[in-house]
Amino acid sequence: MARSAPPPNLRRPGKGAAGEGPPGQDADTALTHSKVWSAIDALAARYGLSVSGLAKRAGLDATAFNRSKRITAEGRPRWPTTESLAKVLEATGADLGDLVALLRQEASAQDAIPLIELAQAGSGGFGETGSAWEHVAPPALQDENAYALEVTGDSMAPLYRAGDVLLVSPRMAVAEGDRVVLKTKDGEVMAKILVKRGPKTVELAALNPEQPNLVFPTKRIEWMHRILWVSQ
Repeated sequence: MARSAPPPNLRRPGKGAAGEGPPGQDADTALTHSKVWSAIDALAARYGLSVSGLAKRAGLDATAFNRSKRITAEGRPRWPTTESLAKVLEATGADLGDLVALLRQEASAQDAIPLIELAQAGSGGFGETGSAWEHVAPPALQDENAYALEVTGDSMAPLYRAGDVLLVSPRMAVAEGDRVVLKTKDGEVMAKILVKRGPKTVELAALNPEQPNLVFPTKRIEWMHRILWVSQ
């Protein structure tokens, strides 16, 4: 089919599949970072694809739409570019009207945040959307990019036990003493306490006091998000 025109009022921040600047908004659909990405998730699900599968079908890098790519290392929202959206529409056969309909649909579905087991997050499930992700209703939170992790096993006892749900915010600033979830460059996801943060290394304490502290080079950490709340 012919290439669909890029959606109006979406600023092209640069080359690639995602940029850091927010798009504008039209009279009918106020665009937010969360709504745009949720619409992409919904479009992938409509065609029976994971977000990685959707990106590959569109000729983009397989990780272009993963959740870990939606926030920069500095905690700023990263937006999909108009070019990547146009490629997705062309690859799926959808049109701009389909995307707008999904944006409106997602605008009324913001009362729950995505939930995945912490063990699944560490085994590659964190970057995907799909059957591994469920949803949980959180307390009031001013972060549309928040997500939740379900604790499995007893490695974080006695602080957190199997079945506890951790509410995590990518946007909230992280300070020494905060409980955090972090992902290393080699894909490991873990929950720790930030003890000390320097220019070259980060010291982390285990949630289980019987385990020793860890020291990571900062260049090994892909991102670190603050744990705000736990449902026990």
